[in-house]
Amino acid sequence: DLADWQRVLDINLTAAFLTSKCAIKDMMYSGGKIINVSSVFGLSGASCEGAYSAAKAGVIGLTKSMAKEYANVCVNCVCPGAIDTKMNNNLTQEEKQELIDEIPAGRLGTASEVAKTILFLASDAADYITGQVININGGMYI
Repeated sequence: DLADWQRVLDINLTAAFLTSKCAIKDMMYSGGKIINVSSVFGLSGASCEGAYSAAKAGVIGLTKSMAKEYANVCVNCVCPGAIDTKMNNNLTQEEKQELIDEIPAGRLGTASEVAKTILFLASDAADYITGQVININGGMYI
């Protein structure tokens, strides 16, 4: 229903907008880094996940727009795929294996792998990277 739709958009898209809006005021002239977190489903969509997929696609659009509007700030986005987190604890072993079978790397990703990518984007080594969407999914979505 509409309330559920709005809640998912508020959590996943509006929160990214409001956080960026606060941060950009200080970064606009001095520079800085904004790294948004989307999802593989923001790129490919997911059945039965319309609101989530739409919100995560919106995060990607927000990232690209901000990168163009605020050239002094590096604004990028990471899109994790299937990551081994508590969120997947509700999956049966069979369901988890079906998911893994769809990933060319043959395993779920780790939170550490996502964190390392974000850390790289926050580092000086990524000073000329902006407006990019980095997929962290073991080849699940190419």
